[in-house]
Amino acid sequence: MSRSTSAKPATDADTAPESGAVLLRPHHVLCSIGWAGRGYSPAFSRNMDRVVMGRLRRDPATPVQFVAGADSICAPCPHRRGQGCASAERIAGLDQAHGAALGIAPGAAMTWAQAEARARRLDPDDLDRICAACQWLPLGLCKSALAALKAAESENAAPDGTAS
Repeated sequence: MSRSTSAKPATDADTAPESGAVLLRPHHVLCSIGWAGRGYSPAFSRNMDRVVMGRLRRDPATPVQFVAGADSICAPCPHRRGQGCASAERIAGLDQAHGAALGIAPGAAMTWAQAEARARRLDPDDLDRICAACQWLPLGLCKSALAALKAAESENAAPDGTAS
């Protein structure tokens, strides 16, 4: 029997102890939408696959708990420093901009589907402002993924504008 290390459910260490929720910083909502397999390191990419593909995308009803420090995605990040980040000021700015744009603050809880719905309200060009400090922005992954998410929503809407 072969075992894959990617896209498997997250372990207990990656979740809120009381609820099993995926822990996310506000800026990781758009990172999760834009995730396309490119990360800081192989360990980081495997973890992103596990959290994003194995939990969030697999089950939109997955509970998410928003946090101000290191989250389920940060676990193997080479920039992580305890519960913080070597780029703390830049990351705090990203969290603040994303939190304001999405109406999400640390302590908030919702399902992944609800978080994704908040992101769908954004225009892909909004990311030029919201994600200005992100090193991944020039690759266009999140903008393309958000545009595709919005297009899929439009395709699923009935002619009167309601969901079909």
